[in-house]
Amino acid sequence: MHSNIEHMYLFLLILPLIAFLYASVGHGGASGYLALMALFSFSPEIMKPTALLLNVFVSGIAFYHFYRTGYFNKKLFLSFALSSVPFAFLGGMIEVDATIYKKILALLLVFAILKMLNVFGKDNASIKNIKFWQGLMFGGIIGFFSGLVGIGGGIILTPLILLLHWGRMKEAAAVSALFILVNSAAALLGQLSIGVNFNETSFLMVAIALIGGFLGSYFGSKRFNNMLLRYMLAIVLTIASLKLFFV
Repeated sequence: MHSNIEHMYLFLLILPLIAFLYASVGHGGASGYLALMALFSFSPEIMKPTALLLNVFVSGIAFYHFYRTGYFNKKLFLSFALSSVPFAFLGGMIEVDATIYKKILALLLVFAILKMLNVFGKDNASIKNIKFWQGLMFGGIIGFFSGLVGIGGGIILTPLILLLHWGRMKEAAAVSALFILVNSAAALLGQLSIGVNFNETSFLMVAIALIGGFLGSYFGSKRFNNMLLRYMLAIVLTIASLKLFFV
């Protein structure tokens, strides 16, 4: 028991750092929280709802800061969100076998690793308008898997926006922040509809993550870009992904 308490203290020390880094790029951090919970051997039944709860609060703060700096593109957001929200709710209602869940999460963490390594971090000179059917299609797919696994979908949406030239980095961050918020909330409602409950530890984690999220989104919406911390997080995500896939 004493060992478990010590492990919990360490977990709670690392948690706000992950929230800080993810919020600095407009993300809620669910993939990071899930990776951390995987390293500390949390069960999938706890991982999914807890990550979604953390995501709602941290992405909300991230969106507030990026919105205030004028980077939010409402049309781009709606293109994805109209289909992603109902599909995220549907995904949230589905309970996946623990082994399959871990494999899906391990694969999705690859997107988070690439994002932290700034693989998708190039601004495009020319921006293209997204077609309505493209937003609906990609939004629905991302929303469903977001709800299924317990992420907000920003780790997939941000690279997608940048790779297909639908927006610049700060725009992608602002759109992703609100996208993550609405998807996480929808998936959380899906979880609650099938009787999932939270314990006191979950709300303690929210309070601690909020501190990191507030600071990260504040600096990230300005000029913050600490690659050393991002490389460290990429290592943590890689270890978690390998553990989920092979253990």
